[in-house]
Amino acid sequence: MAKEVKVAILGCGGFARKRQTPNLAALPEVQIVACCDQVRASAEALAREVAGDPPAVYTDCETMLDAAKPDALYVALPPYTHGPEVEEAARRGIHIFIEKPIALDMQTAWRMVEAAERAGIVTQVDFQFRFGVAVEWVHSKITSGAAGTPGLMLARYFCNSLHAPWWRQKDKSGGQLVEQVIHMIDLLRHLLGQPTYVFSRQANLFHQDVPDYTSEDVSGTIVSFENGALGVIAATNGAIPGRWINEYHVVTRNLTADFIDANHATVAHTDQDPPGIEEVGGERDAWAATAADFIAAIMANRPARIPLREGALSLELALAATASAERQKEMQLHRRV
Repeated sequence: MAKEVKVAILGCGGFARKRQTPNLAALPEVQIVACCDQVRASAEALAREVAGDPPAVYTDCETMLDAAKPDALYVALPPYTHGPEVEEAARRGIHIFIEKPIALDMQTAWRMVEAAERAGIVTQVDFQFRFGVAVEWVHSKITSGAAGTPGLMLARYFCNSLHAPWWRQKDKSGGQLVEQVIHMIDLLRHLLGQPTYVFSRQANLFHQDVPDYTSEDVSGTIVSFENGALGVIAATNGAIPGRWINEYHVVTRNLTADFIDANHATVAHTDQDPPGIEEVGGERDAWAATAADFIAAIMANRPARIPLREGALSLELALAATASAERQKEMQLHRRV
């Protein structure tokens, strides 16, 4: 099959090399045509790992966009390094696949959204948990009405790692909630709807002796939603070393779903007497599914499932939670038209 979608990679660090670049390159419709990083050696290293014709290597994004003329751009930059790459790609009609968080401030985020929507390009934010088999199943029951009114989601995100030096600095990463736990924030929005208020407490308790560690490492966040539902997230970077625990529990009028992960959940049908128990699950690489949906959307000329606007809305809630912790007050969110 002929390659139909030419993709350029911007940001050639560890995540791009381990996750979505291999997933994109594995799709038969995709040809990786260029790799770009300010550190040329990083771009060269990633280019060597791409099978087939070697991608061209660049250290400047706009030069790459003009010379390689890709159909799509995969943006895997740390959030503090974002520049005008999204707007420049949109201006050239180039589709965009971007890691979360899409920015560290809402002015930048909405500028990205407006450029992409004005250009009419396909965009996808890498909130891969939405593609989990069990998450899809519960979401379908909520949207169809079969689950009844959603009332509560309880989530936790536990890890214990020093991460990259930039990640530890809140002014560069946004903190653990904004850079990492935003996956749980996004699932709250995906399953419970429009947030109205958020209240959060955050602290650095375990890393005060680590130089330049200014991100929070414990947090508790409560989100209220338009229908009265509540979302509660507990997060820490002081739990079990080497383990990444993200789990969630969703209660609706007719269902209680206990997720092991995005692919697997035990569901109690509480509208039955006695409640029926169902195991919902499957094996799916959610990262690969996110990339595949992006490419399929380009080829079918349809929106991808998680466009930039969704990335901006989840970022807005995460930043509001951080503002709540800083100001020690509840923050209000307003529905955007």
